[in-house]
Amino acid sequence: MEYFLSGYCRNIDASRRVLLETDEAGFEADCNYGCCPYESECMIAAAIREKLEENT
Repeated sequence: MEYFLSGYCRNIDASRRVLLETDEAGFEADCNYGCCPYESECMIAAAIREKLEENT
């Protein structure tokens, strides 16, 4: 599945639209999800976690 998630990215200090692709093998996001220093407070990262939980 493909999801487009929008929100403010503190890492680049701008609004951002992120593509999240999920399949049986895992997922891929076109942002620094997993290693971003602001991930704990990021609305986009929260949306990614929510979509990943829905797909498990």
